[in-house]
This record gives sequence, C-alpha cells and structure tokens, in this order.
Amino acid sequence: MAYTETKTTGWGERLGNSFKGIVTGFILIAVGTVLLWWNEERTFKTAGAIGEAQMLTEDVADISKVDPALEGKVIHAMGRAETKDELRDPVFGVKAVAIRLDRDVEYYQWEEESHSEKRKKLGGGEETVTTYTYKQAWTSSPIDSGSFHDPKYQGVNTVLANFEEETVWASNVTFGAYTLPDFLKHSIGGAVALNITSADVNISSIAGSLMLPADEATRRYYYGNVSADQLVHVAGSTVYLGKNPGSPSIGDVRVTFKQTPPADISIIAQVIRDTFEPYTASNGYTFSKLSMGKAGMVKMFEDAKSSNNIMAWVLRVIGILVVVAGIRAVFGPLSVLADVIPILGTIVGAGVGFVAWVLGLAWSCIVIAVAWVRFRPIVAGCLLAAAVVLVGFMFMKGRKKAA
Repeated sequence: MAYTETKTTGWGERLGNSFKGIVTGFILIAVGTVLLWWNEERTFKTAGAIGEAQMLTEDVADISKVDPALEGKVIHAMGRAETKDELRDPVFGVKAVAIRLDRDVEYYQWEEESHSEKRKKLGGGEETVTTYTYKQAWTSSPIDSGSFHDPKYQGVNTVLANFEEETVWASNVTFGAYTLPDFLKHSIGGAVALNITSADVNISSIAGSLMLPADEATRRYYYGNVSADQLVHVAGSTVYLGKNPGSPSIGDVRVTFKQTPPADISIIAQVIRDTFEPYTASNGYTFSKLSMGKAGMVKMFEDAKSSNNIMAWVLRVIGILVVVAGIRAVFGPLSVLADVIPILGTIVGAGVGFVAWVLGLAWSCIVIAVAWVRFRPIVAGCLLAAAVVLVGFMFMKGRKKAA
C-alpha cells in the first residue's frame, strides 16, 4: 500500500533557495565549461595517438617465440590468452583454472521507491506530494530500512550474511611466448557461469558465518527446525543462503560465480622484452587495444576511432546539459518571483527554460570552437557562426516580443 507525505514550502523560503541556487548555477556552468574544453582536447589528442600508432604498427603473425627484433615496436597480433593458474575464492573456497574468477552477491530486500508531484499555490507557495511504494527485490547491497518513510516498513530488512563482491585474477596469463600485463589482462571479456557442486564450497565455514537470530524461538519461526548447514544450498553457479531457494525471503543471500576462461584475443601494443605496454604518442597520450577473437589490424583501429568519437559526443552532451542546468539555476529566481500568480510563474518558467537552452547551446558552441581553434580552424569557425546565429535568434525574438 502506498504511503504519502505532503510538504508545503512558502514563497519566501522558495525565493531564498532560488537565490542560493545562483551559486550552484555558476558552479555548474564552470564545471560544464571545463568538461567541454577537456573533452575536446582529449578527443583530439586521443585521435592523434591512434593515428600515430596506426602508422607505426606492424602485423606479427608468429608469437610462438620472443623476437628481439620486435623490441620497442608497436605490433598487432592474434593468439590465445592462456593460463594454468588455479584461482580460489578466499571465502567460499570455489576454484577454477581461469583468467578471472568473479563472486557476485545479491540480497533479497525491501526497496523503497518514490514519486513526487509539485503543485503551485496562489501567493507563490508550493506543495510537494511524495508517494512512497515498497517492493521486494534482489539488490546488490543490503538496504537500511531504518530510513524508510513509512513507519510500517522501518526496520523490516535483515540479512542472513554479508559478503563483499570479489574478483581474483590469474598472476600468469600468456599470449604465445609473451606474458600479458595487467592492463591487457583486465580487458579480456567472455565471462561465463562457473558450475559448482557442494563439494566445491566450504559449507561448514559459510554456515558458521550466518547471522541467525540469537533467540531460538525467533530462529525457528523464520527458518524452521534446520541446522545452519541446511540453509546453504548449492546449484548451478550459485550458492544460496536461505530456507527455500524457490521462494526467497527477506534476508536471503544469493552468491553467483563466474569465470573468464582462456580465449582467442587480438592486441595492439608496444613490445617490451617478453611483455607489452601501451604506446606513448608524441603528444603524451597512450594507446593500446585488445579485442576478443581474431580481429584484423584495420578493424581494430577503426573500432578505436569509433569509440573515441562516441565518447566525444557523450561527453559533449553531458557538458551541454550541465551548462544549461547551471544557466537555468542562475535565472531561477525570476520564475519563483512570478509564481505569486501560478499561471504567470509557469509562463516565466517556460521562458527561462528556453533562454537557458539557447544560451547554454551558444556558450557550449563557443567553448568547443575556442578549444578547436588551434587544431581545426574551419570547424571552429563553423561552431562560432552557429553560436552567433543562436544568440542573434534569441535577440530577434526578444525584439519582436517587445514590439
């Protein structure tokens, strides 16, 4: 059943908060500006490092022996990432010969979800109605139900055990006659479920760590007349801690194991004796790449360029949104002042939003353009022109309204 809370904020308090928000707005504008500038520099220098590495990279077909002639060279090679290391989970005792062993932990808990609606009131006040709903779900960490808003759900969460997620890496991973360093090893994907049996798990140790109720009657009420060992269930790739895996109860814990087995990979990196390091370009940026399976050199470089461009646009969008949010916060008091008459406040708020978007886009274009002046003057000129058009458009709209 839903639980609601209503909070009323007076016009004076809202106005005070909006003026405080001006400081936050300028901070957001500064953060967005720095992000946009840094992203353009990162994008350009990363592209430069990729291009420089591409001109130097040699295709190596045989990695079965260490070739002294390759020392210091950037190479592209395809082969198999192998290991003989047996990895062991330090708590559960699960073992696997793999490049990586993962322990993922989930807890069955009550979750609180909220939805808020704001209603403006005559005189500038604002009423916020927040509805809280609750559901049971598997979560990545225990939830403190003591902070739940509905008193009926406060303190309802418990956990039968508390384990951290864990990753164990193989110390020795080979690539033909070469050894893969951590930065390449950690890029290897292809994790699969690790099937385990009861014999693979330290059941008695795990059972001993269960946080069962101290009171015998409470313990029997929740878990029945069973021993701690009987609350540990092993099936497939999962160790389940609870009474019934088919019908989870609050506090149950689900631990899943995955392994990353040996696999075919392709790499681009600089050879250093019998291992590798990232190539450092003349601009100071580094480049290396690992792809799963057998990938040709051309495709790997095209993928690297594509990833760089995608990241550039993602960060541009984030930077623009941060700048727009900052400008909106700076002009926030205007809409609050007009909220004395709710309909007027809505109109002014829409205008503030429009101005924030136009100014935010214009400012972002200017920042990006200035960042590109030293790299690509033509692109910079186009962006500056776009900024001028946006500002001019806003100016003309303002003159038409004034007329």
